[in-house]
Amino acid sequence: MKIVKPIIDFVMDILETVVFIGSMFIVVYLFILTPNQVKGASMENTFRTGDYILTSRITYKFRKIERGDVVVFKSPKNPDIEYIKRVIGLPGDVITISKAGVVKVNNIQLLENYIAATTNLWDGGCIKDNVPYTVVAGYIFVMGDNRPRSSDSREFCAVPVENIIGDVFYRYFPSNVIGVISNPLPKSIR
Repeated sequence: MKIVKPIIDFVMDILETVVFIGSMFIVVYLFILTPNQVKGASMENTFRTGDYILTSRITYKFRKIERGDVVVFKSPKNPDIEYIKRVIGLPGDVITISKAGVVKVNNIQLLENYIAATTNLWDGGCIKDNVPYTVVAGYIFVMGDNRPRSSDSREFCAVPVENIIGDVFYRYFPSNVIGVISNPLPKSIR
């Protein structure tokens, strides 16, 4: 009996530790950080299929969404699908895109060194050639960095802010591109 009690105490200590660590993991996962895997080519060359990223669920509780942020959000067409896109327009912004691929926000051309191909327009989409599109309150306008291969606000219009899961702030795989994800836009136009 003297040997059994220390073994039971030891097992209980381990069990308490496992439950505590598991509880902390669940809290962090549900309320603070969410790991995501990039699927699809819509954010190339910034992200590639198979990249692993961390999404902060609390960033926007401490600061406002900015143009240039990369966000993960629930699709406005199907809430079971999550997208990763870059914020281009904020509530009240006026977006215009020309057939030549020029993107303007509030009549200022975006200089987007993070995109590899020019911006195209979608037939039947929300944006028409040089026709101003105003982002209404409570919504954001998003586009993928790989414009020809991205389903985004050009197609399904602005996204409700409530659909945002979080801000992509860190890539942890593959090892050759590990690091913090920074906003490439100048502070003056964020």
